[in-house]
Amino acid sequence: MNDVKHLVQQLHTSMHIQDFQVSREKDLYSRLEQLQEQLEPHEKARLQAAQKAAKMTRIVQWGGLAYMSVQFGILARLTWWEYSWDIMEPVTYFITYSGIIGMYCYFLLTGKEYIYPDATDRQYLNFFHKTAKKTGFNYLEYNRLKDDIAQVELDLKRLRDPLQMHLPIQQIDDKDRSLQNS
Repeated sequence: MNDVKHLVQQLHTSMHIQDFQVSREKDLYSRLEQLQEQLEPHEKARLQAAQKAAKMTRIVQWGGLAYMSVQFGILARLTWWEYSWDIMEPVTYFITYSGIIGMYCYFLLTGKEYIYPDATDRQYLNFFHKTAKKTGFNYLEYNRLKDDIAQVELDLKRLRDPLQMHLPIQQIDDKDRSLQNS
């Protein structure tokens, strides 16, 4: 068994695998730096679009609270000062039922139940994509760069992994990457 180990060691040394790994690691680091430099302007644009989308989403949320507060005030005023509960009960029933109809319309349009966190996320994404379109932020290019950075980082991790030492790094082309993302 020692002879086999010694033979493998000699083969390993003669093939210069460690030199290859060092050069491959340098190549991957330089590729990672290039990708991060390309990503930097996209990241700034994404951050601006995200901040504006978050601000607009908050405005819509506070607008909904304001609407519900005004509606409550008007119904309270009509119930206790102008009319009585006997008159206002059918009005509140129809207002509540129209809210249910609105939520059902949301379900028909989106295919999802109206849950506040989901509706907030949907509104945020809607504002984000509108803002990205106005500012010229290319989110497809941004996502491609992020995928490439993740792939390079995975290659670096595999290269340093002692269990997979000296294994060739698998190259993933764009066709395979699109299959992985779907």
